[in-house]
Amino acid sequence: FTMVIVEGGTFMMGATEEQGTTDPYYVEYPVHEVTLSTYGIGQTEVTQELWAAVMSITTDEEALIYPSYFSSHKGYPYPDNVQRPVENMPGNYITIFLNTLKYVTGREFRLPTEAEWEFAARGGNLSKGYKYAGSNNLDEVAWYKGNIPSQELGSEGCCTQPVATKAPNELGLYDMSGNVMERVSDRSFYTYPSEPVTDPTYPRTNYSDIYGARGGYWYGTSNYCRVSRRDSWWEDYDKNHGIRLALTP
Repeated sequence: FTMVIVEGGTFMMGATEEQGTTDPYYVEYPVHEVTLSTYGIGQTEVTQELWAAVMSITTDEEALIYPSYFSSHKGYPYPDNVQRPVENMPGNYITIFLNTLKYVTGREFRLPTEAEWEFAARGGNLSKGYKYAGSNNLDEVAWYKGNIPSQELGSEGCCTQPVATKAPNELGLYDMSGNVMERVSDRSFYTYPSEPVTDPTYPRTNYSDIYGARGGYWYGTSNYCRVSRRDSWWEDYDKNHGIRLALTP
């Protein structure tokens, strides 16, 4: 798998002008200045292939190795394509995956913060100010409800699609809009600050906190795919949510 280095920089986070005035929700405000240090992020969402390769190192339990709803291991009736993003795994599975990956590589793999995710989705220092990750034309860069093939048409797809089959954004990152929503390390819907911040993190403060998620998904509308759109993930089996790796240099 490929990690892309995102050079540190400063950007305006939240519902900036290109996001429009009717689509954003109140949790996308206030728009505020964020400065980030350099970090790495996955070129694609974690695939079923990568997930199985890592998890098979630490377990022989099929449910952990092959959690995806869109897999023959779960009875999905269409041909397997292990380049689909992995999904349908609870939080403790993700923890095992990250810990195993760190053990075998010696690198500090983790999930991105919400600010890291948005900066990368916007194209980092190469940003052209698009509404979605890499374009103002969502069909160019994302699999979402508006263009997913239907089972009735006989497609082997229907739902999630193989990663990197749409155009990348300015940093060469794929599927940051659409395909699966991506869990971040910050808690969901923390209140945005009004003052400038540097390398912000907002971890869970108690057990009842839920995690944030970004990027839209295969059955979501275009609004879910905007780069400033904020969502959440309930830490349970869910065929709409996956992950993207981040890396501390």
